[in-house]
Amino acid sequence: MPVIPSADLEKSLRFWTEGLGLAADREMREDGRLVGCMVHREAMFFWLNQRAGEPVPEHCEGVRFYWTPDDLLGIHRHLKNLGYGVSEIVAQDYGQSEFFLVDDDGYSHCFGMATNELPKNE
Repeated sequence: MPVIPSADLEKSLRFWTEGLGLAADREMREDGRLVGCMVHREAMFFWLNQRAGEPVPEHCEGVRFYWTPDDLLGIHRHLKNLGYGVSEIVAQDYGQSEFFLVDDDGYSHCFGMATNELPKNE
């Protein structure tokens, strides 16, 4: 199970739950402050924990995520409406249409699906 450190776990949790629709449970608190929790959907699980020490160094890429949603246009619209800085959807020359965002912890997320599977009327 991937462990994903966060500089501000309460703030980051919004992206994982409201943005991506994962469920959160198994919260661990220290002095009333959230320091860890599980986020999951179906058979996919991540552990989020409060980063110890300094933020991620400037030139460190950390982890990258590649998501393959059923509705690329819908998740793009949803994340944009939540205020996340999503890129435009671009049809790549290798047959995928993708968009990107960097979350509050500096992690890169790419969302993509086969270009030929996108609805033609939107």
